[in-house]
Amino acid sequence: MNFEAIKSIYAFEMARTRRTLLQSIVSPVITTSLYFIVFGAAIGSRMQEVQGVPYGAFIAPGLIMLTLLNQCIGNGSFGIYFPKFTGTIYEILSSPISMLEIVIGYVGAAATKGLIVGTIILITASLFVDISIKHPVMMVLFFVLTAVSFSLFGFMIGIWAKDFEQLNIFPMLIIPPLVFLGGSFYSIDMLPPFWQAVSHFNPVLYLVSGFRWSFFEIADVNPVVSLVTVLGFLVVCLSITAWIFKTGYKLKN
Repeated sequence: MNFEAIKSIYAFEMARTRRTLLQSIVSPVITTSLYFIVFGAAIGSRMQEVQGVPYGAFIAPGLIMLTLLNQCIGNGSFGIYFPKFTGTIYEILSSPISMLEIVIGYVGAAATKGLIVGTIILITASLFVDISIKHPVMMVLFFVLTAVSFSLFGFMIGIWAKDFEQLNIFPMLIIPPLVFLGGSFYSIDMLPPFWQAVSHFNPVLYLVSGFRWSFFEIADVNPVVSLVTVLGFLVVCLSITAWIFKTGYKLKN
């Protein structure tokens, strides 16, 4: 294992975050604060509790997950797309670095940045509502697995994308609707039976539900099923990434 190569890629990607603190850190915090002001004050005043949890606290895990997914996908995709865009990807591919080391460097940095922002959002949320974490180990497990899985997913998007428009399709047009419709701001038990069944086809529901369970012990889906879903998604992403490097898909041409 070439740890020096991993360290170099990781350090380079982390340095980019320090150069864009306004976009990377300040913007998500302001956005989350606005969510709490709008949803917590406007809707929370009319909907006091959901499944015995104050509404402002109920939406906190969903907001954290929304930020985490966007950050991990965005950082993971841009990190590998930019070398493709500038042509420096060929220097990386021709150097004595294995596929595993490249993935660890880029995905590790993207996941780290997502976890840092997610932690800041959690702290920000605690300033607005009372948050108790009843299962901290499960919370950290969901937190880390989700960050790694979606950073890897973003890495795949960065390889697939041929321009900046395609690069922004998932974080801008697909992930937010899935999060909003995945029980982030409501319990799917509040929906009619048909739409409850439809919601179970939304993969983000399992992430939000499992993550919320670690806070309040309430969930729309069995937390074990949620954990297995996250692990399954991670395995799928690893398999596709291995195939990409094996075949050279959109890397060799």
